[in-house]
Amino acid sequence: MIEETKIKDSGERRRFESGAVRDISEGKGRFDLLPLDILGTANQDNRLTNISNYQKTNDTTYLYAAMSAINYRMDYTLIARIAKHFENGAKKYDENNWRKGLPCKCYVDSAARHYFKWVLGEIDEDHESAFYWNIMCCIWTHENIPEMQSYKREVD
Repeated sequence: MIEETKIKDSGERRRFESGAVRDISEGKGRFDLLPLDILGTANQDNRLTNISNYQKTNDTTYLYAAMSAINYRMDYTLIARIAKHFENGAKKYDENNWRKGLPCKCYVDSAARHYFKWVLGEIDEDHESAFYWNIMCCIWTHENIPEMQSYKREVD
């Protein structure tokens, strides 16, 4: 288990029209561009399949499912670690920076990246709590700032 939650910092920031800032993503891979549905199906990984379904349908039900795909009970230790992730983010950027509005695709990209690192067992950050943080913030953004939805369905 990770004892101290840390958020890595490149020292460089992306700035969004909403005023929100985020660490740069360059050089980290574009996990939101992966065919997550194919990877999820091939590896019987419901988390990836659910994230892909969100990208296809713009339906947050799939993000909720991605959060509970493996753990069917409330993990209070994990919630405490996610709260620590929120605290560290407030120190790094500003309190509630994420509520200013980041495009949902940024959260999906980051969530998928942290998920792969979590599954790979990387311990340079608390990737499990970062995965959940990104999914939760994506759901909140989707529901509260509709203009930040990145996967709007085309109207026929």
